[in-house]
Amino acid sequence: MTVRERTEQNEKLILCDDACLSTDEAMTKRRKDEEKCPYRTDFQRDRDRILHCNSFRRLKRKTQVFLSPVGDHYRTRLTHTLEVAQIARTMARGMRLNEDLTEAIALGHDLGHSPFGHCGERVLDEICPHGFKHYVQSVRVAERIEKGGLGLNLTHAVLNGIICHTNMEAATKEGNIVRLADTIAYINHDIEDSIRAGILHNEDLPEDCVRVLGDTKTKRITMLIASVVEHGTQNIDFFPEIRKAHDDLRSFMFENVYTNPDAKHEEEKAELLVKKLYAYFKEHSDKMPEEYRNIMQESDADQAVCDYISGMSDGYAVDLYTELFVPKFWR
Repeated sequence: MTVRERTEQNEKLILCDDACLSTDEAMTKRRKDEEKCPYRTDFQRDRDRILHCNSFRRLKRKTQVFLSPVGDHYRTRLTHTLEVAQIARTMARGMRLNEDLTEAIALGHDLGHSPFGHCGERVLDEICPHGFKHYVQSVRVAERIEKGGLGLNLTHAVLNGIICHTNMEAATKEGNIVRLADTIAYINHDIEDSIRAGILHNEDLPEDCVRVLGDTKTKRITMLIASVVEHGTQNIDFFPEIRKAHDDLRSFMFENVYTNPDAKHEEEKAELLVKKLYAYFKEHSDKMPEEYRNIMQESDADQAVCDYISGMSDGYAVDLYTELFVPKFWR
């Protein structure tokens, strides 16, 4: 018996009836069949492929809420992803679900996120005739763009969890855990970042939410995780009172931070930058890297340009814009 087979056997003994097992043929199906790894289950392999891919590393220079903030302690898209993975694994372990599948989905859920956060996503959705949603693009990155166009060849369960992480019911309980872990993470770390930025103060948070969830980030996250775990695997969700407090806190953040002029005053510049880059590469498609020119041949210029720009980090997009549109002084 291989190490992988022993792990698969242990899953059957330890995990609950609602868990997605690594031996589930429908859930572990890949676009291209592969020989099994003697040491890692299929979901462990997916986790490792995501962790080592280029798109994952670029998340460290992509905006979470504050546009390329100066300071070491503000969240980026990468640190957000790591916090989602930690919260999701904690819930999966407490519910005896598949931690490896949960972690793979969590680590891959934002692979396709655009530069400049949801501002960049909104602009690409407006100007690209194919539309743009970061959760759809995350699957496209994994399946078509990574590894020079070969893709990561991930399992069905991981791809399904990634595409469903924003607003859809996933095919697995593990995928639905990640959807909740995403909101638990971003609401609470965005509160912390907003307080650090001086946009919020602790006393600004709604009293009812604080009373139910707690007055610190740790207390709120602990309460939200506990509610999901104790609610059970039949319907992955919070208890009703906790759900209301969570939703009210999320609404408060949208009203006071996510649309706050102080936090978003640079977004108009980012929108202009994305639009200018899009128009430039639409007209000068020969200037794109070869892998995106290949995409243009199989699809069209809009898809290729959208893929190229959405994969850029904030810093790379700004540097490229500067190189293309800002005149250099004669020396």
